[in-house]
Amino acid sequence: MVTAQTLENMNPQALRELAVNLLSTVDEYKQAIAITQNEIDRHKLEIATTRREIDQHKKELAYRQAKIDQLTHEIALNRRWKFGRHAEQLDSTQASLLDETLEADIAAMESELEALATPEKVQTVPKQPKRAALPANLPRVEFRHEPDSTLCHCGCQLKRIGEDISEKLDYAPGLFTVERHIRGKWTCGQCQTLTQAPVPPQVIDKGMATAGLLAQVLVAKYADHLPLYRQENIFARAGMALPRSTLAQWVGVCGVRLQPLVEALKNAVLTCSVLHADETPVQMLKPGNKKTHRAYIWAYAPGVHHELKAVVYDFAEGRSGEHARTFVGDWRGSLVCDDFSGYKAMLANGITEVGCMAHARRKFFELHVANKSQIAEQAIELISQLYDIERETKELDADQRKRIRQTKAKPIADTLFKWMQLQRQKVTDGSATAKALDYTLKRWSALTRYIDDGQLPIDNNWIENQIRPIAIGRSNWLFAGSLRAGQRASAVMSLIQSAKMNGHDPYAYLKDVLTQLPTHKASQIEDLLPHLWQAPSLDT
Repeated sequence: MVTAQTLENMNPQALRELAVNLLSTVDEYKQAIAITQNEIDRHKLEIATTRREIDQHKKELAYRQAKIDQLTHEIALNRRWKFGRHAEQLDSTQASLLDETLEADIAAMESELEALATPEKVQTVPKQPKRAALPANLPRVEFRHEPDSTLCHCGCQLKRIGEDISEKLDYAPGLFTVERHIRGKWTCGQCQTLTQAPVPPQVIDKGMATAGLLAQVLVAKYADHLPLYRQENIFARAGMALPRSTLAQWVGVCGVRLQPLVEALKNAVLTCSVLHADETPVQMLKPGNKKTHRAYIWAYAPGVHHELKAVVYDFAEGRSGEHARTFVGDWRGSLVCDDFSGYKAMLANGITEVGCMAHARRKFFELHVANKSQIAEQAIELISQLYDIERETKELDADQRKRIRQTKAKPIADTLFKWMQLQRQKVTDGSATAKALDYTLKRWSALTRYIDDGQLPIDNNWIENQIRPIAIGRSNWLFAGSLRAGQRASAVMSLIQSAKMNGHDPYAYLKDVLTQLPTHKASQIEDLLPHLWQAPSLDT
């Protein structure tokens, strides 16, 4: 310790050295304080990050629990509807279709519940009874699964001590077969290690149906519009009694498993700058209420001139434009649609309206059929000339198509517009002719927008063609049994119709997708989309 007396006795050089040492010590203390403060700040940051993670986990747990509670409630409600249906006074066909819906919905919700629940919660899900053995008379195809190596890790040769056999029911049109999966058991005599090939993954864990049978059920229901009770009869004639309740469970679980693929398809469609949109009504029956009400299936597809060929169906309980706005989200581009007011609200958010010339032509065609109107006949002739040009440019690229439209279509469109304005002055307000002219003149800007953009189509017929399968199937469905059933149907039909648009057999596509899904990486789900899918080679 340096005292005052010591300082008095020190020469200037020693004092300078002491001062330097003191300053150095002060710097060291400052550095130590700075390091400590940095450590404190780092710990504070770690604590804040941990708290945020905890809060996020709490929110996730709260959401998960809320979802579990919701699904549990819905399952209980559906079971009550199922077993208390006698009070609803449905006819036999309606009751059969409702049974299918409820079974599929319950299976779908149980599948979602299993994915959400903790291991302890999973045990609370009622276990399915052990299924009966598959009929011995069905032809069988064996698949043997053995370890890659029969050498133990200790270097000894493994000995085969037995095998496990599981059977899966497969179906080709009109013929059931059984896949026998034989997994040999190999053991090491020295270290007693048991080696066995893993169980081949299945889209329905421990289920008896192969991907081929599941694909057949889905295609028959959603492409061929065969209700499950009809499929039950078809399978019985082929030699296999499959209860519709079992078929419904398969449909419900497959709907859940395929949903990520449908979401990926939707995202792909929303990357396109041009979208077609249309909607069609379907009847919906709310379980617990014997009455049906009008719901809607909305359809969205990339522009007909886009390379991407796909369609996404969206089931909604009503026709409000809010459903369309929710579907497109932040998408901005050119929307090809009819004059339905539900689309109009979207146009204020940066979406450009493209009209449908086919709708305008239809107005004049109906007028001509009704009273042989010469005005309607002339309008139809001019519009037909516009369509002749579209047929001429069908196989050209966007730039070439635009140049030809500007050269040939624009003069015809200008002539049609001036002619309609002149005719409108001559006809009486409120007449059928006036209404046809007013409809076209009011939407003229949207109807002729395609002339200035080679990517735009002249009409909305492309999406109307894709929505036609739904219109055909309504007579067989009678109704959608629930909101969940309608959404499931829309999802599966999106994949089936998109597969057709790309030239694929829907059965082959779904069979391969259901085969790959259990092991396919979620980050690469886009590889299974219909427009990117490649049929497996015969050698595989």
